Amino acid sequence: MATQLEQARTGRITEAMKIVAEKEGLRPDVVREEVAAGRLVIPANRIHLERNLVPAGIGRAVSTKINANIGCSSVRSDLGEELEKLKAALEVGADAIMDLSTGGDLDAVRTALLADCPVPFGTVPIYEVIVGRNVEDITPDTILKVIEKQAAQGVDFFTIHAGLLREHLNLLSSRVCGIVSRGGALLAKWMLYHNRQNPLYEMFDDLCELMRRYDVCFSLGDGLRPGCGADATDAAQLAELRTLGELTRRAWEHGCQVMVEGPGHVPFDQIQYNMELQQEICKGAPFYVLGPLVTDIAPGYDHITSAIGGTAAAYYGASFLCYVTPREHLGLPDVDDVRQGVVAARIAAHAADVARGLPAAAARDRQLSQARANLDWKKHLEMAIDPKTARKMYEEACVHSRIDKEATQDDYCTMCGKSWCSVRINKELRAAGKTAPK
Repeated sequence: MATQLEQARTGRITEAMKIVAEKEGLRPDVVREEVAAGRLVIPANRIHLERNLVPAGIGRAVSTKINANIGCSSVRSDLGEELEKLKAALEVGADAIMDLSTGGDLDAVRTALLADCPVPFGTVPIYEVIVGRNVEDITPDTILKVIEKQAAQGVDFFTIHAGLLREHLNLLSSRVCGIVSRGGALLAKWMLYHNRQNPLYEMFDDLCELMRRYDVCFSLGDGLRPGCGADATDAAQLAELRTLGELTRRAWEHGCQVMVEGPGHVPFDQIQYNMELQQEICKGAPFYVLGPLVTDIAPGYDHITSAIGGTAAAYYGASFLCYVTPREHLGLPDVDDVRQGVVAARIAAHAADVARGLPAAAARDRQLSQARANLDWKKHLEMAIDPKTARKMYEEACVHSRIDKEATQDDYCTMCGKSWCSVRINKELRAAGKTAPK
């Protein structure tokens, strides 16, 4: 059966393309054209699509999407908690989920999460490959078997670190943080031990054929992404990016959908260059970035540093933002960290969409502002990006202000009271036919 990319190339508009078009307010033929050009991907494993997946599009022609990472580790493994994280991420609007589990029963965790996940679902197969094995003992056959098993379970996109080559390792000597990608570090160790090229690069054509059978989307991993601002946009990062451009074209030749992963830690003034360079080298393939984090000094607040960078990245060329939680660099996120990370990334994505001129994004801002100007608290809260948190804060303010939160509050401000409220005065001026003072 043909992939979404192959069907788009033949002029066929699939049901998944129709769903994406309706969600995004686009004509189906526009979605088909973008998929055919490789500028838009619809990660939709045939197996997941037959079960519970609602297709979503990732690319510059549609709204910016965000991903939430969850998963067990060798130090903390609780399937119930991961299911709660999944529920929390979806509740606040995550567009995709990645299971980065490295501990516990990986198959059981993946199967349970997929069963409850109606959005695109991704993994990093090399993580399972290493469980119970020494890096040195990994074989190409082992890697292929793990990838095929996960594809058969319904995973929609795989992070594949095929762009990190042996010759790139000599470019790392001046780095502050070296290789911060777990997949990248594992493969670097394998290459040094065996004195061989990256096995994922060597068997890339086999990977393409395997992934094509299930229509699994490549997420070409950036094993040499910078782990601090000082390492951003260095020779190693750019050398790998050029290889990712080559692999993008090879995957397209096999009929596979492709997105490309990117940094990482990037100072604000380098973000535009990074986004535009990827678009040039990878011929418009959707760019999937972690943050990027614009400063290194904010442990505990890195959801904010990444949201700052994420807005710029999405404005200048990224299509997909991976969330960063407050606990980044400090520990595994809990359920509340997941909520905060998703909301911060959604704010970044939405802000960029407004700046990019997407009509639906600007319209939502305007509608909320109109509700705010009318002291329409019900609509104001309903339209918030995180209604649950907004309502909680509003109700706390009502208690302090001695306002009946159940009554229609069209004459009271929970911040200023009645006499000092500029919004209320504006309502009076409009009612009197006057122009409100600026």
